[in-house]
Amino acid sequence: MTRATIHKILTIMIALVWLANGLLCKVLNLVPRHQQIVGRILGETHAGLLTKLIGVSEILMAVWIISGIKSRLNAVTQMLIIAIMNCIEFVLAPDLLLWGKANSAFAFMFIALIYYNEFKLRKNLVI
Repeated sequence: MTRATIHKILTIMIALVWLANGLLCKVLNLVPRHQQIVGRILGETHAGLLTKLIGVSEILMAVWIISGIKSRLNAVTQMLIIAIMNCIEFVLAPDLLLWGKANSAFAFMFIALIYYNEFKLRKNLVI
């Protein structure tokens, strides 16, 4: 398998993570824990609406990833969002996270995958 193929597969997989979390977990509320986390951090009053808006933003992130437009800016944006979001959740809602405080390890691995895909695999590829 070529580097270009691996890069394309990883790009699609990364986009699918954003799409699944945005559409399934937040917009369709198939994982109510996401709305509970938003409620804990931003307040219960508008947690439903805010969760859906965050979900739409995640869907748009998936579209941006697949588009390939400004992919380096996109990768940095993803890494920052994931890091900030997980730091906030680690402090304010660890009991609501799927793996508790260990969630941060999975977040770090996802950030590392995004970095590797964009800044190592994509390097010198003609896309």
